[in-house]
Amino acid sequence: MADAVKEKKQKKSWFKGLKSEFNKIIWTDKKTLGKQTVAVVAVSVVLGVIIAVVDNVVLQAVNLLIK
Repeated sequence: MADAVKEKKQKKSWFKGLKSEFNKIIWTDKKTLGKQTVAVVAVSVVLGVIIAVVDNVVLQAVNLLIK
């Protein structure tokens, strides 16, 4: 019985700590979030294009060597 009470107190303490940590979070504003999202998408697209170009060049080189 004492273990159940102790476990319940631990859970309450854990949730209090979790709530305390969430209150410490500094959320970015919408403008900054939008800029960061655009940057991530742009970098992803650029890297995708670079990888596609390198892949195509390697494929053409391998095909040239095989023939």
